[in-house]
Amino acid sequence: MESSATIAMKASSSSSSVFSISQTQISNPKSLLFNFLKTPRTNKKSLFKSLKCIQSPPPGSTPSKPISFSCSAVTVSPSQTAHLPPRKLSSLLSEFQSLLEPLDRVKRLLHYASILPTLPASSRTDSNRVMGCTARVWLEVQMDSEGKMRFWADSDSEITKGFCACLVSVLDGAAPEEVLGLKTEDLAALNVGLPGGARSRVNTWHNVLVSMQKRTRALVSQKEGKAPFEPFPSLVITAAGVQPKGSYAEAQARYLFPDELKVKELVNVLKEKKIGVVAHFYMDPEVQGILTAAQKDWPHIHISDSLVMADTALKMAKAGCKFITVLGVDFMSENVRAILDQAGFGEVGVYRMSNERIGCSLADAAATPDYMNYLKAASNSLPSLHVIYINTSLETKAYAHELVPTITCTSSNVVQTILQAFTQIPDLNIWYGPDSYMGANIKELFEQMTLMSDEEIAELYPEHNRDSIKSLLPRLHYYEAGTCIVHHLFGHEVVEKINEMYCDAFLTAHLEVPGEMFSLAMEAKRRGMGVVGSTQNILDFIKQRVQEALDRNVDDHLQFVLGTESGMVTAIVAAVRSLLDSSKSTSTAKINVEIVFPVSSDSMTKTSTSSSPVLESVKMGDVILPVLPGVASGEGCSLHGGCASCPYMKMNSLTALLKICRQLPDERNILEAYEAERFKLQTPQGKNIADVGCEPILHMRHFQAKKELPEKLVYQVLGPHGNGKSVSIS
Repeated sequence: MESSATIAMKASSSSSSVFSISQTQISNPKSLLFNFLKTPRTNKKSLFKSLKCIQSPPPGSTPSKPISFSCSAVTVSPSQTAHLPPRKLSSLLSEFQSLLEPLDRVKRLLHYASILPTLPASSRTDSNRVMGCTARVWLEVQMDSEGKMRFWADSDSEITKGFCACLVSVLDGAAPEEVLGLKTEDLAALNVGLPGGARSRVNTWHNVLVSMQKRTRALVSQKEGKAPFEPFPSLVITAAGVQPKGSYAEAQARYLFPDELKVKELVNVLKEKKIGVVAHFYMDPEVQGILTAAQKDWPHIHISDSLVMADTALKMAKAGCKFITVLGVDFMSENVRAILDQAGFGEVGVYRMSNERIGCSLADAAATPDYMNYLKAASNSLPSLHVIYINTSLETKAYAHELVPTITCTSSNVVQTILQAFTQIPDLNIWYGPDSYMGANIKELFEQMTLMSDEEIAELYPEHNRDSIKSLLPRLHYYEAGTCIVHHLFGHEVVEKINEMYCDAFLTAHLEVPGEMFSLAMEAKRRGMGVVGSTQNILDFIKQRVQEALDRNVDDHLQFVLGTESGMVTAIVAAVRSLLDSSKSTSTAKINVEIVFPVSSDSMTKTSTSSSPVLESVKMGDVILPVLPGVASGEGCSLHGGCASCPYMKMNSLTALLKICRQLPDERNILEAYEAERFKLQTPQGKNIADVGCEPILHMRHFQAKKELPEKLVYQVLGPHGNGKSVSIS
C-alpha cells in the first residue's frame, strides 16, 4: 500500500459530506454540533464546500487512480489530529440528524456507498469477511509507515456499504489508540430513523467496528514484536465432515462417529429390557457419540439440560419403559426418581452410573449450614421468596422451602421468574442461590436495564420500566459462596484471549460464568453476536445462526466460542450437521461452522510429541486453519481457564451403562448402590422430603405454563394475613 499517494478532493456539494472538517470547525465540537443543527438545509452545501479528503487506493489497485477517501484533512498536522475520530463522529451525527426524513438518510447512505470504491477480488476473500452482518462485508486493514491505521471496506449491500463508508471516513488515518478508543455505544446515536431491519443495521455499525479494532490490535502487537496468542482448539463442521484443530478437539471429534458394533450392542439391550436413557449435555463425548447414534434405532434416549431430563423420563415411563438410566450427577437422578413417584410411576426403576457419590459443586454449596443460615436471615425479611437453581438436591429444596417459600429456576427462566415475582408481590424480597456468578450476572443485567428506555424494557418485559427495575434492585439478594467448578474456569486469561482473538466471533456464555465472561458475551449479544443463557439457549442460538447463513445461500465461515462445558459439542455437531445435510438439495453455499474451545495457556503443549504428531494446516475455502498443538493432557483445565470439562460428569461411562443394563432387572440386588435415592427421611416439620422438595419444582412448572407464580406460592409468601409467613403445605 502506498499511503503517501494522496489526492485532495473537494467534497461533493450533493453529499454535504462531513468526512473531513476544517480546523476552525473542530476546535469546538459542541459549537459545531449546535451550529450545524441550526444551519438551514439550503446552506449546508457551503458549510462543507472547503473541506478536503485524502484519497488512497485500496490494496491491489493502481495508486495513481483517485478511488478512495480517508478521514484526514490534508492541512491538519499530526499534533492537531488528537481526538479527531470523535470529532468526525460528532460531525457525522450532525449530518444525519439534520436530515429529518428517514428516506433522506437512506439516500445519504446510498450516496456514500456510491463514492466508496469497490475492493478488488483479491481482497473480497473469506479471510476478510466480517462476521455477524446480514449482508456480506469485506474489510482490509493495514498500518502505514507512520503507524496510522488504513481501512478499506466493501459490501454486496448498498446500505451496508454506506455504513462502511461512514466508519472508514471516521477511522482511516487515525492512530491505533484512537481506533481502539471508539466504543460500539458511541455509534448508538447514528441509528436514527432508518426504516425496517433496524436491529441488523445497528449490528453492521458495531460488527465492522469490532473487526477494525481486532485487526488493529493484531497489527500493533506485530509491530511491537509481541508473540501472538496461540489460538484455542476447535472443531470445523462442514457438509463433508468434521475437522479437529488441536489434540483436545481431536479427542472430541474421535467420538462423533462411534463404533457401530458398540451402538448396536447398546440398542439391543435397551430394546430387550425396555430401558430409557436420559443424559445431560455435559456428558463424556464417547458416551454422547454412542447415545446420539443409538437414538436412530431406540427413541427412548434423550440428551438435554437437567430439567428436561426429568420431564423426558416421565414420558418414557408413560411409553412403557420399565427402567430409566440417568447419566448425570446425583441431584439429576434424585429429581427423576421424585418426579416419577409424584406421577405414580414408583415401580419404574431409576439408576445412576456409579456406586459412589456423583457430586456437583453447586449442589454441594447449597447443602451446607452456611446456605441454611443465608435462608434463615431471609426468613426475617418479609415478604420473601427464595429462587433456587434447579441444580440442587431434593433435600436442599425441601429444607429451604420450609424456611422460605421457594420456587426453582433454570438458567433459561430465572430472569423471567424474578421479574414476574416482583410484578405480582409488591415490596417483595428475592433471595437467589446458590450460584454466586449467576446471581451477580442477574443483578448486573438488571443494572444495565436501568440504562434502557421504558420502551426498550417493555419489549423485554411489558410489566416493567426503568423505575420499577431501579426499585427492585435493593431487594434482590444472592448467595455469594457458590460456584460451578466448570464455569469458574472462564477466568481473566481466557477472557483476555477471547477479547484479543475472538471478539468478532459469535460468543456464547452460560449464565453461570464469571462476570468478565458474562460482560463480554452481553456486549456481543447487544450487537447480535452473542447469547447468554442455558445450554439449550446456546444450542438454539448456534442453530439459528447456521440456518440464517444457509438461507442467505452464500459461502460463509461462522465461528462460535463455546462458553460452557465442552461436552455440549456433541449436541452442537449433531444439530449443525443435520442442518447442513437437510440443505444440500436447496443450497449451493459452502458453510463452515467452527466451534472454539476456550483453553488456558497453562493447558497447552508448546511442541508436538510422538503420540501427537504435527498435522498439516487445513484450508477451508481461502481461509487457512492451522492445526494447534492442543492441550497437554486429559481435560487441560487450570485455575485461569480451561477446556471447561466437568470431572463429575465424566463418572458416567459407557462401561457403567452397559453393566447396569445387562444386570436389569436386578433380582439379586446387585445394583442397590446404583439406585437413585428415594428419600425416607422427613423434614424438620415432619413431612416427606420428596413431597416438600418437589413442590418448588411444581411451582416452576406452573410458571412455565401460565407465565405467573401460582396462587399457592403467593399465599405461602404473604401468609394467611399477608404477613409473609410460610403456611403448611397440603
